[in-house]
Amino acid sequence: MDEALLSIVVFASALLVLFSGIPIWAGLAGISIVYILIFSPHILQTIPHILYGSMDSFAMLSIPLFILLSAPLAESDASKDLYEAMHRWMHRLPGGLGVSTMMAGGIFAALCGSSPATAAAIGGVGIPEMRRRGYPPGLACAVVAHAGTFGILIPPSITMILYGVATETSIGKCFIAGVIPGILLVALSSLWVVIKFAADRARSQAGMSRGTNNEGSGRLGASEDRYTMREKLQSLLKVFPLILIIVGIMFSLYGGWATPSEAAGVGAVIAFLVVIVIYKVYRVEQIARMLTRSLDDSTMILMIMAAATLFGFVCSDLYVTQSLADLILAMPLGKWGIIFFINVLLLLLGCFIPPAAIVLITAPMLLPVVKGLGFDPVWFSVVMTVNLEVGLLTPPVGLNLYVVQGIAPDVPLASVLRELIPFFVIDGILIVLLCIFPELALWLPAKMIG
Repeated sequence: MDEALLSIVVFASALLVLFSGIPIWAGLAGISIVYILIFSPHILQTIPHILYGSMDSFAMLSIPLFILLSAPLAESDASKDLYEAMHRWMHRLPGGLGVSTMMAGGIFAALCGSSPATAAAIGGVGIPEMRRRGYPPGLACAVVAHAGTFGILIPPSITMILYGVATETSIGKCFIAGVIPGILLVALSSLWVVIKFAADRARSQAGMSRGTNNEGSGRLGASEDRYTMREKLQSLLKVFPLILIIVGIMFSLYGGWATPSEAAGVGAVIAFLVVIVIYKVYRVEQIARMLTRSLDDSTMILMIMAAATLFGFVCSDLYVTQSLADLILAMPLGKWGIIFFINVLLLLLGCFIPPAAIVLITAPMLLPVVKGLGFDPVWFSVVMTVNLEVGLLTPPVGLNLYVVQGIAPDVPLASVLRELIPFFVIDGILIVLLCIFPELALWLPAKMIG
């Protein structure tokens, strides 16, 4: 069979298997074994070595450690305190509660590394509170779902770890590359919430001056709470240990003092001490829940990683990766046309496949294309991650949609998707900005020590 045709068949069949809904690791491992039996039976005996080799990496240790870091924080009231602290400082802004949700999502993302976990942590507090204060239910869910996507962009990010391992790119640099785009995304999202509620307030006041009935709209997003400076500072003291963990991880990576695995290990120990001392989470059943949740999530991701490594080995043996790269580079689209095509491909895949699987399948195939076009792999890690954020919000596989529906099952999915449209536009704006100004992602990594 022609190499180009074979590469298309292998890639398409893998996607079809994943679309079927079977577990990702089983689909990747199964399709790999099928192609080994058909085209490369001579490497059948090497499968155990490939699977073991995929786990025999110091960089892979950071995945269970970062998951272990987030588990005690999810078990405690840390997200509630973080949300309350943001609200006390932002409540005077139009849509201040929505802005607080965005800020809390950004900070919790820097502790978590997982998008659904971020959405669940802030959504359990934020959605009921926003609805109580007059926010439309669809908007409240949309704000939380979008804020949850910060979990895979703002470091530490499980998606960035998988990208670094799959493409042999520095995980530390990928982490740091997500800092400025992550802050920019939080700022743009918060700005949209402020503009939306300021416009609503202006329409309400104009309606009342004309004598029209806009019942309730003038209160939308407004807060009647009043906090003294002492109360505001007290709220910051409660979340100070969480901020300390974030700053410690970022500076240890930026300064070259620690690898991601070492930073994650120290962060996990500190997180356990924080929830034990401050939040009194020390009962045996609570500790068991944290460890069990960490074990389940880590095992799932590592099994996907092992299966994806096997699939990548098969693709390399059949010359699939190189052939697909040559096919894409041969497209008469020009440099930016190919990047646009890749972005559209990632957006479409994100609607059907979870981010981890997309990264592990496509990143090794797309990396030769990205390098061939003269782009930096670290820059592409950020562009790819922003694309995958959109996939977390689009059916049928949008994980964050299922999280917010679990919190507010009475809210129709259509109303949530309608309120998410401006946030999709914001994600698109960020991708465009990264293409025009790649230094947004590359400036900090270039300044890293070590």
